[in-house]
Amino acid sequence: MNELELALARLRAGELVAIPTETVYGLAADAANLDAVARIFALKGRPADHPVIVHIAGSAQLPQWARDIPDSAWKLAEAFWPGPLTLILKRQPHVLDAVTGGQDTVGLRAPAHPLTHELLVRFDGGLAAPSANRFGHVSPTRAHHVRDEFGAECPLVLDGGPCDVGVESTIVSLAGEHPVLLRPGGVTREAIEALLNTPLLHHQDSASAKMRASGLLDSHYSPRTPLVTGEYANILPAIEQALAAGEPIAIISIGTWPAHGPQGDVYPMPDNPEQYARLIYDKLRQLDKQTYSRIFLQLPPITPGWLAVNDRLRRAAHSRI
Repeated sequence: MNELELALARLRAGELVAIPTETVYGLAADAANLDAVARIFALKGRPADHPVIVHIAGSAQLPQWARDIPDSAWKLAEAFWPGPLTLILKRQPHVLDAVTGGQDTVGLRAPAHPLTHELLVRFDGGLAAPSANRFGHVSPTRAHHVRDEFGAECPLVLDGGPCDVGVESTIVSLAGEHPVLLRPGGVTREAIEALLNTPLLHHQDSASAKMRASGLLDSHYSPRTPLVTGEYANILPAIEQALAAGEPIAIISIGTWPAHGPQGDVYPMPDNPEQYARLIYDKLRQLDKQTYSRIFLQLPPITPGWLAVNDRLRRAAHSRI
C-alpha cells in the first residue's frame, strides 16, 4: 500500500492525515464525520466555534455542500480553482455545525496541489483541513514543520514538498448581497474585482463583520519567540538598544540590510511579495528553534502586492513599533 492509499484508508476510517496544498499544509479529516472533525480540534487545540474550510476536488462538488450558489461563485471557481481561493457560501442543511462553527455558511476550496487533488478525487467527499499546526502558531509550509509541531502525536504526513504560495488562501464571502474580502491570500483582490466587475467590501465595513472564518483573529500565525515588527526607522532604536545590552536577537530584513545599520544576526528576505510569502513561515520557524530572545522584523511596503503578507505579519506580531 503506497502513502496515498494509506491516507485514503485512514481518512475513511475517521483518522487524521496531514496534506500538502499550494498554500500551507492542512490537517485533514472527513468533513462528514463528526468524530473525525472533533479530532482536528482536539489535536490543534482549536476553539470549537472556529469554523474550518472544507476542501473539495472541484466546482462539481459545490452543490453537495452549498445552496443558493450565486453566479459569482461559479465564475470565481472557474477562474481560480483549483487554487488558493476559499468561497464562503450558504451551507447545505446536512453540513456539520462542527465544520461551520454553528453558522449558516460554509467555506469551500479546491486546492491545486496535484497530490491532494488526486486524494480528493479518490476520496469522493470533502476534507475539513485547517492548517496542520497548534492553534495560533506559525502555519507549516513543509512536511517536517508538521512533524516538528506535533511530535509523537503527529498523524500520517503526505509529503508534497514546499508549498508554492506559502500563505493561506484568500477568503471571499458570497453569502450576502455584496462580495466581501474576509482574508487576503494567494488570489489578489484586484484579480477578483476585475473578474466580478465590482469592488470587494472589507469585512469590517460590512454586514459580515461578525462572521467567523479561518485566520481572522487578531493574534494568529505567531512564533513562540516574541516577534517585534515595524518600519526600519521605527525598529532601529529598539534593535540598537537590544544589541547594546547583549540581548540575543534576530533581524529579518526586506532585501539587503543597510551597511550603516546595526550589525547582528540579520536574515535578509526577498523584496518580491510572492517569494517572501513562500519563505516567511519557514524562516520564522527556523528562528523559533534558536535561542533568540526576540525577533525583529522590518515590515514590507504597504502596497497592494504585499496585502496578504502584511495581514499575516500584523497578526503574527507580539508587538509593533
